Amino acid sequence: MNPDLQNGPLLEVKNLTKWFNVGKGLFSKPKYVKAVDGVSFSLEKGKTIGIVGESGCGKSTLARLIMQLIPLDSGQMIFRENEITGVTGKELKDIRKNMQMIFQDSYASLNPRMRVGNIIAEPLIIHGEGLAHDRRKRVEQVLDIVGLSKTSFYKFPHEFSGGQRQRIDIARALVFNPDIVICDEAVSALDVSVQSQILNLLKDLQAQLDLSYVFISHDLSVIRHISDTIMVMYLGKTVETADKHDLFSEPLHPYTQALLSAAPRPDPEAVSCQIILSGEVPSPMNPPSGCHFHPRCPLAEDACKTQTQQLKEVTPGRFVACHRVSNGDRPRLIPEKDQAG
Repeated sequence: MNPDLQNGPLLEVKNLTKWFNVGKGLFSKPKYVKAVDGVSFSLEKGKTIGIVGESGCGKSTLARLIMQLIPLDSGQMIFRENEITGVTGKELKDIRKNMQMIFQDSYASLNPRMRVGNIIAEPLIIHGEGLAHDRRKRVEQVLDIVGLSKTSFYKFPHEFSGGQRQRIDIARALVFNPDIVICDEAVSALDVSVQSQILNLLKDLQAQLDLSYVFISHDLSVIRHISDTIMVMYLGKTVETADKHDLFSEPLHPYTQALLSAAPRPDPEAVSCQIILSGEVPSPMNPPSGCHFHPRCPLAEDACKTQTQQLKEVTPGRFVACHRVSNGDRPRLIPEKDQAG
């Protein structure tokens, strides 16, 4: 493994912004989808930040910005105390050895014409790492780490189940022994029992290899199981960031409260107090003024409609973008006894 950081977080993301130009009409101005709009967070060595929110809130775009698979419009990224924003060429290739990604669709992310051993070894070949027998040995090592036999080396992706293909994806991500692994809905396409196996594998690998995860999911139970810190996104913006225990025990932002109220309860006899939000999610091409959540928020005030809400630290390590919380209020849509979990 790379040596641990002596000071500061492993990764810092500051005010990342990505707007997609979706064209314009003959007599109209250009239209933009504000996919990611000023998102910031930090990730400590050996920790997991979970990113949760509705579909279309910008989670996957954020992951691709961090990996620099798509160019960002503005913002800053610092990895191991070094600026990595906009790097290219060999410098970017070197960074990607330490930052790898696991995608949602395990089958689509694997070349169906390549044998598994060659798929996992391909990053080593691209970076010119080692001789053929060294690469073969490394592939066999990571296959064993993720719970697959050496005979998997010669098989094709279609010969494996969904859970096994996800293990192949994980093996490919680990072949360089990275510091950070970004998991973009890495278990959402799997059966619940297989999800549990993959999540436990990721937790074991984190402890064994001192990995740091950026874990993206829409499933709150998954996020709660694997995360240390949770960031909640809405329409491209962060509305709340907190330690998972604080967030689940006392969600502060009304949107976070609504998300938690919609989570399924393990006790069928538990009294549910689900918050039904009115209206539809606004279009990211034309987000509301002020707080983007105000048209659906039962507690919105006039200031929420006009003032842009910035993340503010309300308690140590806890950030919320809500006018009422910033003023010392604790707006509550969920009765305290009915918190999720």
